[in-house]
Amino acid sequence: MPLTTATTTVMPEQVGRVDSVVKALVGLSHSQVRGMFDHGCVAINGEPCEDGGQEVEVGDAIELRYDANQRYREKKKVRWDDRTFTIAYEDNDLIVVDKAAGTLTIPTNQEEKNTLVDRVSLYLSHSKRYRQAFVVHRLDREVSGLLVIGKSQEVADALIEQFKHRKPMRLYSAICAGLVAADEGTFDSHMATGNNLDRYITAPSRHTERAVTHYRVIKRMDDTTEVEIRLETGKRNQIRVQFADAGHPVLGDPRYETDKSMHPRWIRKRIALHAKTLGFDHPTSGKPIAIESKLPAAMAKFLRGGIGRQK
Repeated sequence: MPLTTATTTVMPEQVGRVDSVVKALVGLSHSQVRGMFDHGCVAINGEPCEDGGQEVEVGDAIELRYDANQRYREKKKVRWDDRTFTIAYEDNDLIVVDKAAGTLTIPTNQEEKNTLVDRVSLYLSHSKRYRQAFVVHRLDREVSGLLVIGKSQEVADALIEQFKHRKPMRLYSAICAGLVAADEGTFDSHMATGNNLDRYITAPSRHTERAVTHYRVIKRMDDTTEVEIRLETGKRNQIRVQFADAGHPVLGDPRYETDKSMHPRWIRKRIALHAKTLGFDHPTSGKPIAIESKLPAAMAKFLRGGIGRQK
C-alpha cells in the first residue's frame, strides 16, 4: 500500500505545538496523532520529529508520510526513574537534565561508575540499541541543576562552540555565608590550580584562567545572603572560589573557606548552589531554548527559615 503524503506550511495562526498543526492537517484524534509521531510519520523542515510538543514558527514546512488505512497507536512510554537526574527537556538532538547534587558529570582518573554521562547513556539506550550521551559542559559534583547533553557528537560540538563564545545564558542560585554588601557586582579574576587540585585566585599569567562572574543580591538574612549568579565564563569551581575569596563562601562548601561555609541550619551534605536557568540556541533549528529548574528543597527550606533583612 503506497504511503499518503501531506504537507503544509505553518501560518501565523498556527504558531505553537506541531501536534496541533498535524491534527488540523489530517483530522485524526489526539491519540492517533501522537501515534504518528511515535512511528516516524512527521518531519519538520525535512528533519524527523518524534516530539509532538516541539514548537513551530511561521514558514516551517510540515510533512507527513503515513498509511491512511493504518490506525497509528501511541507507543507505551516507559517511565524513567533515576536518582542522578530528571529530564527537563528532550528532543531528537539533545537532552537537558537536572543533575542531582553528589553526582559526578563524568568520571575522573579513578574511573568512577554511575556518573551522569553513564546514566544518561543508559536512559538513551533503554528502548533501543546503545546510544552514547555526549557531554557539552559540566557541573561540580556538589552542585545541582541544568546541563545540556548532545545525542550525537555533531550536536555536542555545535553546543560546545556556543559555550566557547559565551553565548548560553547560565543563571545560578546560591546561599552564601555572611552579608554581601553590594546589591550587585562582578568578580573578574584569574584562577590557577594547586597541587591538591584546589583552585585559587592569583595574578594573571600564562598558567591562569580568567573567570568572570556577575551577581545580584536577592535576599539578605541574619547571617547569610541569597544571590543570583550569571556566569560569563565557566571555569571549574569558579563561583565557589570567587565568593570564598570575597569572604562569602557557598554554604556547605567542604573545600573553600570551610570555617565560614558551615552553618548550624545547613545540615545537608550538598552545597547551597544550584544551576537554575539554561538558555542556548538549538544547534539544528537555531531557535532559542530556555529551561528553568526550581530551587532544590534543601535550599528552599533554608530560605523559608531565614530572617530577612532590608535589601
